[in-house]
Amino acid sequence: MVGPGGLLVGITRTVLESALDAELDAHLDEVGVDEETGRRTNIRNGHGAKTVQTEVGPVRIQVPRDRAGSFTPRIVPKHVRRLDGFNEAILSLYAKGLTTGEISAHLADVYDADVSRELISRVTDSVLDEMEAWRQRPLDRIYPVVFIDALVMKIRQGQVANRPVYVVVGISLDGERDVLGMWAGTGGEGAKQWAGYLTELRNRGVEDVFMVCSDGLKGMTDAIEQVWPQAVHQQCVVHLVRASLRYTNRKDWQKITPTLREIYTAPTVAAAEARFEAFAAEFGDQYPAVIRLWRTSWPQFVPFLDYDHEVRKVLYTTNIIESLNARFRQAARRRGHFPTEQAAMKVLYLVVQQKRKGGGSITGRVYGWAKALNALILAYGDRITI
Repeated sequence: MVGPGGLLVGITRTVLESALDAELDAHLDEVGVDEETGRRTNIRNGHGAKTVQTEVGPVRIQVPRDRAGSFTPRIVPKHVRRLDGFNEAILSLYAKGLTTGEISAHLADVYDADVSRELISRVTDSVLDEMEAWRQRPLDRIYPVVFIDALVMKIRQGQVANRPVYVVVGISLDGERDVLGMWAGTGGEGAKQWAGYLTELRNRGVEDVFMVCSDGLKGMTDAIEQVWPQAVHQQCVVHLVRASLRYTNRKDWQKITPTLREIYTAPTVAAAEARFEAFAAEFGDQYPAVIRLWRTSWPQFVPFLDYDHEVRKVLYTTNIIESLNARFRQAARRRGHFPTEQAAMKVLYLVVQQKRKGGGSITGRVYGWAKALNALILAYGDRITI
């Protein structure tokens, strides 16, 4: 795959040389033709060999020359001996949702390079060993907060089927958020499957979690306590509000939404209970399903109300993981479905690893974590070792 005669070196050489030839053609066209002779005023003048260092190692390329010596390439500038980013560009395009065929066409349009879909597929397959090592890597002993959620993806298994992909994001004691694991399940999302995947995290070193934030999937509290008996299950407030609105008429949302906000921003649990009872008295006859939903979810809703504003901002929503899922869906949307489970997980892994300019990456430090950590130390000090 790598090395002087490796596949990645060959692809890089093809792309660079094709791009340089296209650059020289454009340069010669700009110079134009002598009006008296009808001939080009500048023409090709062979090639010069040059070795450049790339992310796949040294690549020996042939750089085209012009007779006038006026050609100044931009793809491989003169005197430059190090280049980075070509194979990363292929992986980045793949992570953004482009298929191998679309990437091949992109390279042909931009670099005038003939790189087959099969070769591009082999480039993207080069991350499989890295992905497997990432999925098995040891994890921290303690994660104060863990977010769990699942999204549905279309994967072919004989025939195309909707399959849940389980995702776990954790925040470390240092305030670093990271994707701890991803698994492609079968059937519908279930608490029993979650218990198995959370057990895998424990086997990889996660001995203790203070709070696990999720949606209101039935049986989730038992699944969490089976793996981490001391963990508190916090239901995502955003999920709870969305579920409530599904049971109501849109014309009433302007009245209901502010009232629900008063409940989940209450200063104490007692205040939240009082506000909920007032809400139930006002809307209970019209929307009994909403009242029943909140009463059923109440034990998993109230834990975060015991903390101050800084901790609440971290705990009350699974937006961290929903943002990741949105990027997953964006990458999957163009494909329609994936031919195999491995193909699906490969794309999701590349999305996780993708770094965005100007911030917005999946991994990174949680803003304002120091204040949240201080509050967590007061609550769980006997379980925290820094």
